Amino acid sequence: MARFVTIGYGDQAGYDRTDPAVRDEAHAHDAKLIAGGASAARAGTPVQVRNHDGVEVTVREGAFMSTGLPLAGFGIIEADSIEEAVKLASGTPCAVAHGVVEVWPLLES
Repeated sequence: MARFVTIGYGDQAGYDRTDPAVRDEAHAHDAKLIAGGASAARAGTPVQVRNHDGVEVTVREGAFMSTGLPLAGFGIIEADSIEEAVKLASGTPCAVAHGVVEVWPLLES
């Protein structure tokens, strides 16, 4: 089975305008994924780490990426295909509450 990283983006306004029953179903979907072995968590405040040429570590607060919606959280899921991973991601809170979820295949060696 392949592993996939999911990255969810969404804001409180989108969450709030989603029907509460739909949100509850999405949270139940997340709980089932986690019970089945997936990892999922909300995103905290990031730092950027650089060590160019291996000579000096620099750390800067804040995200490197910029996006139209705030980064909400991450997950690692297992699925037989990208299509199955998309189906699993499509039921998560960010996907149903007017956000977006990226699904990244992990190319493990």
